[in-house]
Amino acid sequence: MTIPNLITIMRFLLVPGVVYALLSERMEWAFIGFVIAGVSDGVDGFIARHFHQHSELGAYLDPVADKLLLASVFVVLGFMGELPLWLVVAAVARDGLIVSAVLLSSVMGNPVKVQPLMVSKANTAVQIVLVIAVLAALTFDLEFGWFGDALEYLSGLLTVASAAAYLVAWLRHMNGYGETDIQG
Repeated sequence: MTIPNLITIMRFLLVPGVVYALLSERMEWAFIGFVIAGVSDGVDGFIARHFHQHSELGAYLDPVADKLLLASVFVVLGFMGELPLWLVVAAVARDGLIVSAVLLSSVMGNPVKVQPLMVSKANTAVQIVLVIAVLAALTFDLEFGWFGDALEYLSGLLTVASAAAYLVAWLRHMNGYGETDIQG
């Protein structure tokens, strides 16, 4: 068990707290919890890289913690009417399709090691900025107007582009045309 893995586990534990804060209309706690989770993601990556604390467990836990937090917050913000439902459905469906593809390839005896594509990293970054903007607006009574709308559409565009890129890479892998890894 490495320090980055312990930090990642802390991120898992923050998810129900952030969701509860949102559902309880304690926006400041949701905002603080989400920001702490985001900072902890950067810290665990920094420690893993600079102090050679990479682990196979961490390679699986880190993206799962990130996606669990983002998907949970997206769903709750959609339920609250703070994010458009089309965006929530697209984001959650994309993650579900990626997990399904990885599981299917493993069941079929052709496992694929997934590493984030650049478009996926951009998608995650925009989703994080979008959530921070929505939580900041709710916490501090701000209006983002066209900027908020632009973030939503950019997030939607990157979600679709990322899903398509992963699908193409996965199909190439399954047909034996690509590397054994899906990477960017």
